[in-house]
Amino acid sequence: MITRILAHLAHIEVDGVKGNIVEAGLVGEKDISVSGHKVVVTVNVPPDFPGDLGAIKAEIEQRLGDNMPKIESLLVVLTAEKGEGAAPSLRPSPPTNPGVPGPDMRPAQAGIPGIKHIVAVASGKGGVGKSTTAVNLAATLRSLGFKVGLLDADIYGPSIPRLLDITDRPAIEDEKIIPIEKYGMKVMSMGFLMDEESPVIWRGPMVVSALMQMVREVVWGELDFLILDMPPGTGDAQLTMAQQVPLSGSVIVSTPQDLALVDARKGLKMFKDVDVPILGIIENMSSFVCPHCGEISEIFGHGGAEADARRLGVMFLGAVPLHMAIRENSDAGTPLIIGEPDGVHADIYKKLALKVATLLGEADD
Repeated sequence: MITRILAHLAHIEVDGVKGNIVEAGLVGEKDISVSGHKVVVTVNVPPDFPGDLGAIKAEIEQRLGDNMPKIESLLVVLTAEKGEGAAPSLRPSPPTNPGVPGPDMRPAQAGIPGIKHIVAVASGKGGVGKSTTAVNLAATLRSLGFKVGLLDADIYGPSIPRLLDITDRPAIEDEKIIPIEKYGMKVMSMGFLMDEESPVIWRGPMVVSALMQMVREVVWGELDFLILDMPPGTGDAQLTMAQQVPLSGSVIVSTPQDLALVDARKGLKMFKDVDVPILGIIENMSSFVCPHCGEISEIFGHGGAEADARRLGVMFLGAVPLHMAIRENSDAGTPLIIGEPDGVHADIYKKLALKVATLLGEADD
């Protein structure tokens, strides 16, 4: 199928490029990902490209749509940050000292119509349960009566399809992606468009462009909260999301041990540097509760995140234990509030969700 796609794309010529987009190197075999009837085309546009990026995207969609009816889901990713649909650029920077210019790390404000609050759930490193926390936070907010969306922003390791047991693919209407609805939430992930076992081998600009499209070219509708399951770490993708998406606040997830807390502090500092409010820190896997005898063991230590929150002057949102119920429901694709709504762990997430809603002015203390 990739050969046929390239053959059709070779008929597309654009101003400012010699030859068609395949001959010019804008699209090659490695830039096309096919999984069943789902296709992702990455267009490598040079930074000084003078043409209309929106026109390229539209022509690719039209040509493949007209000539390859077996393609049921098509996503065109543009790597350049200019032209139609591009992410906003940063504001000019004010001097940090008189007469000495310095970079402005603050977000370029560009709201998303219909969305009241965008909340990033982040961690300094992987493996701390960030995605599980994001899913349960989003589902619990929905159970409290809020309109909620959930965006899996981890391009390289999307977890949301498995955590919510979603195997459907999103529809595309009028060049917009229609998110999947599950448990009353609107959900979007790159994992919906690609095979679970296929690695995403993309350079940084490709990832950033894909993230911006998933934020701004998805029909989210009216939402009280859009929860972003951020990629772990503090690299280019994370910084760009923090700068170019109008975040209402961020929630930092960490386990109690020092190694995880060191990285969590880096993530917290990144959000502070770009003037994104820190809503608080969640200590995940805070302790282990034996399912047989109920004995509590502090496998990763205990209280480290709470102590860090006090030291750094941010709110400690709460502690979530390491428990079989959380693991079993996650493996089954069921948030705790759905699988065990009256359980003690669902109650923990209710308290976390209420704190987040209260901090953003959406619930009473």
